[in-house]
Amino acid sequence: MSITSNIDRLRNEIADACARANRRVEDVALMAVSKMHPAEAILEAHSAGQRLFGENRVQEAQAKSAQIELLEGLDLHLIGPLQNNKTAKAAEIFHAIDAVDSLKTAERLNSAAQALGKTLPLLIEVKLSHEETKHGLAPEELPAFLDALQPFSFLKPLGLMTVPPWSDDPETARPYFQHLRRLRDENVAKHSNLTQLSMGMSHDFQVAIEEGSTTVRIGTAIFGKRSYV
Repeated sequence: MSITSNIDRLRNEIADACARANRRVEDVALMAVSKMHPAEAILEAHSAGQRLFGENRVQEAQAKSAQIELLEGLDLHLIGPLQNNKTAKAAEIFHAIDAVDSLKTAERLNSAAQALGKTLPLLIEVKLSHEETKHGLAPEELPAFLDALQPFSFLKPLGLMTVPPWSDDPETARPYFQHLRRLRDENVAKHSNLTQLSMGMSHDFQVAIEEGSTTVRIGTAIFGKRSYV
């Protein structure tokens, strides 16, 4: 199936999941995760009406930028871990950073955003599994981290994201999605902009929508298996 038909099918599936969860479909954004796919795939998805994209690596997004940076309405997010020596470039080419888990990185991003004269939206990545390969803050570190971000006037924390352990059974992700939602709910009174929940991927996004996700990150179900490096 084509990228266009995949996007159409996913939008219908998202609408169905929202209906089952008694949620408004406009409250759930579809992010097309284009990492390890060529710029041409982004162009095709954009022509199908997709505007929100996620990339994992600064250097990969930079390589694609000449072909995609002028696309109308493009909203390009960094969803992978960010090395401190790439914060300036990340602040330049991305519209938001969705995986912040370090105060040092936040400080560097704030300085880079200030130099560019822009305010940079952020999501904070929370590690809810015990897998060594996963990144993110420990849940108990979140309140202090949010407080520490407040002086950074060129950053705007908007929510949380997480990646649960992989499983063929989408239901195994549900407790992790519920946990992230609770963390958001516990902190939103003090940090009123903290409303977003980025959780759910190709295999478990319907469960994530049921548990309150506001952005689902879909790669394989849109672009197919990754083959581009």
